[in-house]
Amino acid sequence: MAVTFSDLHTEAGLKALETFLAGKSYISGDKFTKDDVKVYAAVQSVPGASFPNAGKWYSSVSSKLASSFPGKAAGVGVGGAAAAAPAKEAAPAAAGDDDDDLDLFGDETEEDKKAAEEREKAKSSTKKKESGKSSVLLDVKPWDDETDMKKLEEAVRSIEMPGLFWGASKLVAVGYGIKKLSIMMTIVDDDVSVDTLIDEYLTVEPRNEYIQSCDIAAFNKI
Repeated sequence: MAVTFSDLHTEAGLKALETFLAGKSYISGDKFTKDDVKVYAAVQSVPGASFPNAGKWYSSVSSKLASSFPGKAAGVGVGGAAAAAPAKEAAPAAAGDDDDDLDLFGDETEEDKKAAEEREKAKSSTKKKESGKSSVLLDVKPWDDETDMKKLEEAVRSIEMPGLFWGASKLVAVGYGIKKLSIMMTIVDDDVSVDTLIDEYLTVEPRNEYIQSCDIAAFNKI
């Protein structure tokens, strides 16, 4: 049901608006609509302190309109009888809109919805690209003291996959003349599983010719 406001440039008109807005955020409910724009245009200035509901609504609409028109306004004034004319015409306009009129704040179109969906997809894609990283220290053990450790390290570093970056390494004595390879790597968490790397790459053929076992010595989020 259409609501009619009149003489919003007068105290009596503002009083009616104040009463109507009690318990409401906007003219047509809890969402900003073109109804708010029409009524806002008829209110010539910020309602005074004696109209708290209208004042709060006016500030809210002003804020939303400001974000839609980011340019810096020079400021204009409208005087004489013409100033009151928009207020008197606001009520008939609210009662019967012409859908063919230019509507800057109309209902969302299919194009708007599609554009919004594309923006959401882009945001999701960006978040996915910003996946976390981890620093991992692996202990790679040979079969015995006769294993060629140089070839063992070459076998380890030969593994290449998206999100895997090999770092520094060193040989560490474990006893009985046997040394293990301690090697650092940085991984992108969404791309690389350390368990899969060990079970399906490091300890299977052909690398298991040199590698007897592999353990995670340290795992830290970056």
